[in-house]
Amino acid sequence: MTEKINHCYSLSGSRLSGVNHVHSSPLGGSAALTLSQLRAAQTSQLSGNKNCTCGKRNMEAAVFILSLVDCCALIFLSVYFIITLSDLECDYINARACCSKLNKWVIPEMVAQCLSTMLMLVSMHWFILLLNLPVAAWNIYRYLKVPMGNMGVFDPTEIHNRGLLKSHMKEAMIKLGYHLLCFFIYLYSMILALIND
Repeated sequence: MTEKINHCYSLSGSRLSGVNHVHSSPLGGSAALTLSQLRAAQTSQLSGNKNCTCGKRNMEAAVFILSLVDCCALIFLSVYFIITLSDLECDYINARACCSKLNKWVIPEMVAQCLSTMLMLVSMHWFILLLNLPVAAWNIYRYLKVPMGNMGVFDPTEIHNRGLLKSHMKEAMIKLGYHLLCFFIYLYSMILALIND
């Protein structure tokens, strides 16, 4: 009788341990699964942050490359203005030919300067934006303030009066110096963005 009772206890004990084993294994598995899911989530978040940072840096580099190209075009325009005005000063060309040549490039110059300013605004480079803003505003103001009946910003009937030729020359020189300064700022910023990338 005692042997039977012991046998029953041993059987029930083994069944209980089996039940515990069955119940414990899924719990352990789910815990392991949750841990692996957490690790995977952390890894994906880290890679997402890296991708976001890389994307930002790539955008910065692209902005400065575009600004650099734009600045080169503005430097060439300033040089062209200086050469043409010098030709007029030395009487190599007449006032009408000089003014028609220069007036063709007033709007492209204004658009290029505004593009550079907008790029700095979009990329949130506030210092360079503040550097660009006065020149862009001056170009727009000068274009809008052309008197009615004039040929354009450069007018052949007025260019020799009141020292306008000298003031146009001085303005072109200042702009050339300004664009050269901007060129080196953009170049430095572009190299910095590419190195950080």
